[in-house]
Amino acid sequence: MIQIDAGWVRDHRLPHPGDGGKEARGRVLVVGGGVELLGAARLAAEAALRAGAGKLQMTAPAQAMAATSLVVPEARVLGLPQNGQADDALVQAAGEADAVLIGPGMEADLEALAKDLCQRVRAPLVLDAGGLVAADCPGSETRVLTPHAGEMARLLEKDRRHIEADPIGAAIQASARCSSVVVLKGARTVIAAPDGRLARYAGGGPGLGVSGSGDVLAGVIAGLLARGADPFEAAAWGVYLHGEAGRRLAERVGVLGFLAREIAPEIPRLLDV
Repeated sequence: MIQIDAGWVRDHRLPHPGDGGKEARGRVLVVGGGVELLGAARLAAEAALRAGAGKLQMTAPAQAMAATSLVVPEARVLGLPQNGQADDALVQAAGEADAVLIGPGMEADLEALAKDLCQRVRAPLVLDAGGLVAADCPGSETRVLTPHAGEMARLLEKDRRHIEADPIGAAIQASARCSSVVVLKGARTVIAAPDGRLARYAGGGPGLGVSGSGDVLAGVIAGLLARGADPFEAAAWGVYLHGEAGRRLAERVGVLGFLAREIAPEIPRLLDV
């Protein structure tokens, strides 16, 4: 069992972009953000850039595209299809991306879109929240799943109590079943890979248990994948950066009460280790 800590990240460096500019650091596409949960997609999208990705595309409902473009001026904003099928613009964007994140803020009526797009994506893929409905769909061979205990229970068709009693076993089972790196979020986050690698991170603190925090984590992992990180190491680094950001906020703001939107701005400093 690998313990994710400062020593581990010093020994497992992220890909360095050199002098290649934003193109060398990869392009992320974030698909999510239903009408009632548009902020989740924003949290994830901004986190991907904070993790060092060079270019960003994201979706928004048609009626919110202009506002989203103003709120996230770094992003190209695409319309979110409502008929369950990815349109040509979204398929093209997915084809050009170096990492695709599906799920933040994705409401139940968009589950068909998640499944359709998942089967078309060949880039490294992160499935979070509503996107986990596509965990078993064929498509990209490089996947990272980021469920919490309740989502893992649904994924494995087990009671949540069984997941919480044996999170390591659950992560290993889900990783083998879905041929994916699995990040089982919790007070002690477990990361399992199909090749047998297994890791745990026990830091961060209770303040990270706040609405929107998981969207930030998924965005960070997607950003690291776009930079060219190995999926297991992108997941482990993402969990570490997210947790250490929470630790710093706990020291400066308070153990409880900081906001998910405050996590990502801590990431760039933490990358300089």
